[in-house]
Amino acid sequence: MLKFLTSRESGSSDPSLLRRAEVTRRIYSLELSKHRDIEKSNALGVVNALDIDSIENRYLLSGGGNGGIAIHDLEDLPGEDKLRYRQICHIPNSSINAHKRSVETVQWYPLDTGLFTTSGTDKELKVWDTNKLLPADSYSFEGIIYSHHMSPVSTKHSLIAVGCEKSTIKLIDLRAGSYSQMLKGHKSAVLCVKWSTRDEFILASGSSDNGVLLWDIRKAKGSIMSLDQHNGEAASAHNKVKTAHNGRVNGLCFTDDGLHLVTFGTDNRLRLWNTNTGKNSLVNYGSISNDGRKSLGISVTTGNCPDVIMVPDDSNLMLFNLHEGTRIKILRGHYNQVNCCVYHCDKQELYSGGNDRNILVWLPSTDDVYENCIKINSKEKSNFTSRIAATTDTWSDEDD
Repeated sequence: MLKFLTSRESGSSDPSLLRRAEVTRRIYSLELSKHRDIEKSNALGVVNALDIDSIENRYLLSGGGNGGIAIHDLEDLPGEDKLRYRQICHIPNSSINAHKRSVETVQWYPLDTGLFTTSGTDKELKVWDTNKLLPADSYSFEGIIYSHHMSPVSTKHSLIAVGCEKSTIKLIDLRAGSYSQMLKGHKSAVLCVKWSTRDEFILASGSSDNGVLLWDIRKAKGSIMSLDQHNGEAASAHNKVKTAHNGRVNGLCFTDDGLHLVTFGTDNRLRLWNTNTGKNSLVNYGSISNDGRKSLGISVTTGNCPDVIMVPDDSNLMLFNLHEGTRIKILRGHYNQVNCCVYHCDKQELYSGGNDRNILVWLPSTDDVYENCIKINSKEKSNFTSRIAATTDTWSDEDD
C-alpha cells in the first residue's frame, strides 16, 4: 500500500490505482462481522431475495418465504446500539396487500427509491409506493414468477422482464401499466432474467431447459444468441442441442462493464461468457453445490482488480477470481441454504440471506477491529461517567 501512496504522490501512476488496490484488499479480507448485524425482521421468515438501491446505496430491500417484505437502513445507526442496521419499515404477510406466498425477487426502481417491485409464487408482480407502503400497480400471471428485473441503465424504456413457470418471458411497460411484449424461445420454465449493464435493450434468461438465451428486444425474430457450453463442438453425435449447462440455470449476473455474463446451474458449475461473441470462456471454478429449483442471487464486485464473483454454495458463500477461477475465500456463517447475496460497492460489504432466516453482514476484517475499538471505548466512557456520577458531591448549602 505504501508503494501506491508513494506513486500517487510522485505522480508516476494513475491515482485510481490506490483506490483499486485498497478496494481489492478489503474484498479479499471479508469475514463474518462479530460486532455489526442487521435487525432481525419477523416479517420475513426464510430470506429469499435482497437488493440495495442504486441511488443512495443506503436501503436494503428484502423478501421472505412467508410473503413478507422488509427495508433496512444501512447508514442510520441510532440509539445506544450503534452497530446494528435497523429495520425502518416492513410489510407483514398478514397485510391485505402482501403476497400470499413466498416472495422470490425484490428490486428497487433504478431511478428512484420511491418505488420498488416484488414478485413470487402467488403469481403476482407488485409495484410498491415506498412512502405509502401500498401497491401502486399489480400484474397477475398464469404461473409462478421465479424472477423479474428492470434495466439499471435504461433511458428509453421502463420495461420489467418477468420469467415464470411458463416458457415465455413477458415484458411489462411500467409507464403504460400493461403487458408490452412476449419473448418465446425456451422450452421450459424461465428461472432467471437479467438486463445487460451495458446495453438497455439486451436481456439474458436462464431456464429449466438447461439453456441461456440473449435477446435484443428491438428484434422480433426471437433470441439473438443461444449460449453453448461446448462452443459449437457437439458433446456427442446424439446431442446437437445447444445448452449452457447440464442442469437447470437458476443464476445470472452481468459484470459491471457488461462485457461478460456469469451463469450458475444445477450441474454445480459456474460459467463465464463473452457477451459479444457468446463464447464460453472455459474458466474452471470447480464444483459448487446447487440443487435449487428457484432463482439464486449471485453478485460480481466492481472497482477492484481482479473482479470477484460471490456465489451461494449450500450454507456457505464462495468467492472466486472471476477471470481465473481461483478460489479466494469460503465465507461460513449461515446454518442452512444461502439463497442470495448482494454486494455494497461503496462500503465493500456483503449481505446474504438464507433458509436460516438470517441476513448476515460480511465486513473487511479491518473494519470489524475498528468497530470493536469503538465499542470498547464507548463502554469505558460509559463506565467512567457512571463512576463520576456515583462520586459527585451532592451537598447543598440551602437550608432544609
